[in-house]
Amino acid sequence: MSNTLRSAFVGAAASVALVFTGAPAQAVDIVAVTDDYVFTKTVGQFTTLRAEQPYAAQLDWSSDGCSYSPDNPFGFRFLPACHRHDFGYRNFKRQSRFSDANRLRIDDRFKSDMYGICAGNWACNRTADVYYAAVRQFGGSGSSTAATLQQAGLK
Repeated sequence: MSNTLRSAFVGAAASVALVFTGAPAQAVDIVAVTDDYVFTKTVGQFTTLRAEQPYAAQLDWSSDGCSYSPDNPFGFRFLPACHRHDFGYRNFKRQSRFSDANRLRIDDRFKSDMYGICAGNWACNRTADVYYAAVRQFGGSGSSTAATLQQAGLK
């Protein structure tokens, strides 16, 4: 076998091996992913992602929703907002970046999510204001939205 043919064969074999074994997985910037899921995605997009639970080994997707407070107070469906709020708190704590400033950003996103769910309904917005006030007052002490609302007496 000539050197040229041998080199071509070795190169082809290496290429085939790479295809079948796959290239090493790219490292993911889980902090950037978390920020994207909490602050950039719509609540609807987040709900879809939550159902799929990408990066489950690196992200905490658990949530108790609004279990100690109504998920749907007066028929307003706040559960998706509670899910994202729990995700934000849990993952920022897990990533050691749960500061006062980041807590405010997560809480503000929670309020924004609820206002989006309310779609301009005055009574819904006022209910969202109560939920928001509860997480602002008690949110740093609990790991979940539900625990915060229970602590505030909003069962």
